[in-house]
Amino acid sequence: MKITEQEVRYVAALAHLRLDDQEVSRMAHDLDEILTHVDKLNELDTSGVEPMAQVLFEADPTSTLRQDAPGDCLPNQTALANAPLSGSGQFKVPRVIER
Repeated sequence: MKITEQEVRYVAALAHLRLDDQEVSRMAHDLDEILTHVDKLNELDTSGVEPMAQVLFEADPTSTLRQDAPGDCLPNQTALANAPLSGSGQFKVPRVIER
């Protein structure tokens, strides 16, 4: 599969990314390699493999990775102590979407 630079520019515009010509070229190459690898994976016969929802371990479908433990989180003031900017008990961050 060959990804064109025009397709990379289109996807970058959808994601609100500004890429220079060198980045577009690199992304086209990288995406093409990824899709080529996926095509190779699609050639594998997986008809005998059962679908899995949880790939980390074999457990009951209702199991979780751990029990929720109240009180194990940081107090709000401690969490915000080193924040460059905070207010109303929240982290404040610069606006990143301008469109």
